[in-house]
Amino acid sequence: MIKIAWHPLYAHPLPEGHRFPMLKYELIPQQLLHEGIISAANLFEPEPIAEPLILWSHEQAYWESLRDLTLPPREQRRIGFPLTAQLVEREQRIAQGTIDGTRFAQETGVAFNVAGGTHHAGSFWGEGFCLLNDQAIAANYLVNNNLAKRILIIDLDVHQGNGTAEIFQGNACVFTFSMHGDKNFPFRKEQSDLDIPLEEGLKDAPYLGKLAETLPLLFEQQQPDFVFYLAGVDVLATDKLGKLALTKEGCKERDRLVLQHCRDAGVPLQISMGGGYSPQLKDIVDAHCNTFKLARDIFG
Repeated sequence: MIKIAWHPLYAHPLPEGHRFPMLKYELIPQQLLHEGIISAANLFEPEPIAEPLILWSHEQAYWESLRDLTLPPREQRRIGFPLTAQLVEREQRIAQGTIDGTRFAQETGVAFNVAGGTHHAGSFWGEGFCLLNDQAIAANYLVNNNLAKRILIIDLDVHQGNGTAEIFQGNACVFTFSMHGDKNFPFRKEQSDLDIPLEEGLKDAPYLGKLAETLPLLFEQQQPDFVFYLAGVDVLATDKLGKLALTKEGCKERDRLVLQHCRDAGVPLQISMGGGYSPQLKDIVDAHCNTFKLARDIFG
């Protein structure tokens, strides 16, 4: 059974101006339940992550400024919304959900976090609606507990995974791969182990061609024993913050390429949903639900 991390706090509490895109965290599981793709047994509610696990990826002073709500106003503006205790708890539950997902993935092949993909959070900063970097925290959890030796992070959100790149600079156990819009936020990029910047307006065929060329080489060269996949749907042409031009079918084929490579290689993967900011919620929810449907079809 494919397990999916979800919690009511994933969609709340957020400031008024940010509630619309966050509604997807409620609607994705509702849609999957409605279509009969999953049952309630697929969903699990993670607890808040323990502090020592955070400190494997984030500096103590930064974490304490989040925990104690003392982050300076300038740094809160960089994150994108005012800091509250509930927002910090939300991020703690997202991070624990991704850690829990690694265990489920090692049992069944794949696991999801409805939220997550908080890849702009670096070791000592938050940015772009990201406070704690869930997949970085989970990757360090696996390595430090000897549960994986070679990890590949595949980040296909339209924005570069700058925080993830910074956290794992010089780390031989974790290989970071980001394929993203060259002109998209963040405007100051970090250096991943492999970055593929893409020109504005790139459509399905050239995008999928680049990915299809890259994935086999990555799996051959890196020989990962665990994969994290950030499956942002802000690559869609409808996305108001992205600058690429993929269709829903193109986005679905992107996911199929990643999932099938992991399945064929026998490598478990954890998927965090990442960004999606199309004006019509249906476009966002449909694209994310397609990822779940593919995982059911590929992994059974």
